[in-house]
Amino acid sequence: MAVGTLSARLTTRLSAAAAAIASTWRNADLRRAELSFAGAWTAEWAFSVGIGVYAFRHGGAKAVGVVAVLRMLPAAIAAPALTPYADRHRRERVLAVVCGVRGLATGGAAVLAPIHGAAYGVYALAMVAAVAAVPFRPVHSALLPTLCRTPYELTSANMVRGLLDSASTLVGAALAAVFLSRTGVGAVFAAAAAASLLSALPLLRLHPEPSPRVSAYGGAGPGRPTAAMMTGARAVLHDPDLTLLFVLAGMETVVRGALNVFLVVVAIEVLGGGEAEVGTLTAALGAGAVAASIAAALLVGSKRLARWFGVGVALWGLPVALLAFHPGKWLALALLAVVGMGNALVDIGLFTVIARLAAEEVLAQVFGALESVAAIGVAFGSLLAPLLIAGVGVNGALIAIGLSTPIAVTFCWWRLRRLDAGMTHRDKEIELLRNVPMFAPMPLPAVEQLARLLEPVTVHAGETVFAQGDVGNLYYVIVDGTADVTGGGNGVAALGPGEGFGEIALLHSRPRTATVRAHTDLHLMSLSGDNFTSVVSSYRPSDAAASVLVDHLLARFSPE
Repeated sequence: MAVGTLSARLTTRLSAAAAAIASTWRNADLRRAELSFAGAWTAEWAFSVGIGVYAFRHGGAKAVGVVAVLRMLPAAIAAPALTPYADRHRRERVLAVVCGVRGLATGGAAVLAPIHGAAYGVYALAMVAAVAAVPFRPVHSALLPTLCRTPYELTSANMVRGLLDSASTLVGAALAAVFLSRTGVGAVFAAAAAASLLSALPLLRLHPEPSPRVSAYGGAGPGRPTAAMMTGARAVLHDPDLTLLFVLAGMETVVRGALNVFLVVVAIEVLGGGEAEVGTLTAALGAGAVAASIAAALLVGSKRLARWFGVGVALWGLPVALLAFHPGKWLALALLAVVGMGNALVDIGLFTVIARLAAEEVLAQVFGALESVAAIGVAFGSLLAPLLIAGVGVNGALIAIGLSTPIAVTFCWWRLRRLDAGMTHRDKEIELLRNVPMFAPMPLPAVEQLARLLEPVTVHAGETVFAQGDVGNLYYVIVDGTADVTGGGNGVAALGPGEGFGEIALLHSRPRTATVRAHTDLHLMSLSGDNFTSVVSSYRPSDAAASVLVDHLLARFSPE
C-alpha cells in the first residue's frame, strides 16, 4: 500500500513537472525568452573557455588568472550601473542590445585572435563582452515575471531557465572543445559571437504589455545615475525578507569563491591526484547541477520555495565541510555533485522568491544588486580560502567555510518558513483577483502588487456595504458569502464568491450608482480607490476590460 502510494505521488509529481515545462513552452513570449537565454549562456561559456585557453597560450597561468579577474570585477560595478536603464525602458529591447554588443565584441576578438601581438586587443574586447554580459541575467530575471500570469508559471519559467543554464554550461564548453581540437581559438570566438547575435532574434519578437515604472524608492532619471545605482540596494534594505535572501545568497557565493581554491587543493593535496583531477572534480559539480536542474522540475507547484532555497544554500557548504574527512575519490565526486544539486535549488528558489517580493518597477535593479553581491562574494571567498588554509590548514578551512552556510540556514529556518506561509496566503489572493475579468490580462507582478494591498473586510448579513449615492473610495472582491445589488429600489443582481464590485464610482469619479447589501455574512477583500484606478488604468487590456464591464453594468438599469 505504501509502495503504491509512493508510486502514485511520484507519478503525480512527474506529471506536474511535465506540465510545468509544457506551460512555459505554450507561452510564446516565455518560450522566446528562454531560447534567448539558452543561446546567450551557451555563447558565454564557450567564450569563457576560449579566452582562458587564449590567455594561457599568451601568458601562462598568471595571465589566465588576471583575465578572469578583469572579466569578473565589472560585475560588481556594472550591474547596478546598467540595470537602471532596464527599469526605465523595455527590458526585452535592453537584452537585445546586450546580445548585440556581446556578439560584436566577441566577433572582434575572433578577428584579432590569429594576429600576432594582438593579445591586448583581444583582452580589451573580452572586457567589453564581459561588461555587456553583466546585465543579461538580472534583466532577464526581471523580464520573466512580466511574461507570466500566475506564480506557478513563474516557478516553471525559472525551473526551465535553471535547466537551460546547466545544459548551456555543458554545451558551451563542449562546443569550445570541439572547435579548439579542430580549428582554433578564433573559431571558438566566432561561434560565441554567432550564438550571441542569434540569441537577440527571439527577443525582437517579444511584445509584452508595457508597464508603468515609477520607482517607489526614489528611482533616478537619466540625470542622476549615481542615485539610480543605489535604488536596488535601497529596495533590498527596506524589505527584511529580501535582506535575508541576499545575506544567505551572499554566504553561498563566498563558499562558491572558496571552492575555486578548494577544488585545486583537494584534488592535489587531499586526494593525492594530479592537475587533471581538478577537471574531474569540476565535472562532478556540473553533473550534479544538471541532474538537480532536471529534478527541480518536481518542485514546481511547491509551497516551500524559500525553504528549498535554504536547503540549497546549506548544500553548498555541508559537502565542502565533509571533504575535510579525507574521503575517497568517488565519495569526493559524490559530495561535489551534491554541491551542484544545491546550486539548482538556490536558483529556482532565489530567483522566484525575489521576483515575487520586489516591486516590479525596480526589479531589474534588485537583480543587479544580487549580481554585485555574487561577484563580491566570489572574490571574497577566493581570497579568504588561501588565508584560512595558511592559518588553520586545509581541513580547518574546509570545515570553517563549509559549515557557515548550514549553520546560517538553521538559524534562519523559521523566517524562511514564515516567508513561504506569506507567499502561500498571497497565492490565494492572486487566484481570487485572477477571477475578476479586468485583472485577468495583467502580468503577474501587477496582480501581486494588488494582492499585497488587499485588506480584509467582514459585513454581517443584512448590513449595507455601501449605499446608492455614497462617495466611492473602495473596490471589493467577495471571498465568501453572497450580496444583493439594488438600484433605484429595484433588484439588479446577486453577487457571489470571486465577483468584484464598486468599480463604477472609482473609474468614473461619481457617487455609488447602486446599493450593495450582504445577503449572508460577507467576507471581502477591499482595495483603495487610488490603488485600484492607478493599476487598472496603467494596463491597456485591463483598462479596456474595465470599460466594457462598466458599460455592461450601467446598461442593466438607469441609476438616479
